[in-house]
Amino acid sequence: MVGGRRRSIIAGLSLVMLLGIAVYFRLWTIDYNISSDDTELLRQQFDLANREAMDESAEWRLKYDKEVNKATKCTDELRVIKESFQKLEDASSSNQKLATLKRENKALLERVEILRRELEAEKSKCNPQYMN
Repeated sequence: MVGGRRRSIIAGLSLVMLLGIAVYFRLWTIDYNISSDDTELLRQQFDLANREAMDESAEWRLKYDKEVNKATKCTDELRVIKESFQKLEDASSSNQKLATLKRENKALLERVEILRRELEAEKSKCNPQYMN
């Protein structure tokens, strides 16, 4: 009796194991079909997201390029303005130097005139006959 009972328990366990394995494979195939469909859906969503990201990246790159162009243009204009101011400063500096040189020239001319008068005075003392 013990041997027959043992056999029926083993047969029942074997039958339950076979049914469990069959149910597991059936669930696995169902999950695989769903996963295959999900994989295709995920791939499509990924492709869509990738295209959107590429479009957005292209937009940002275009904005960046425009801003770089603006900055370059502003830098060039600033350089031109600085050069013109430098020329104005050089011109005003030249004007100041010219004014200084004119004052010095005027002072030197006055000094030459004074020396000429003194020279004539000295000449007239030496030779009264050479007076003009």
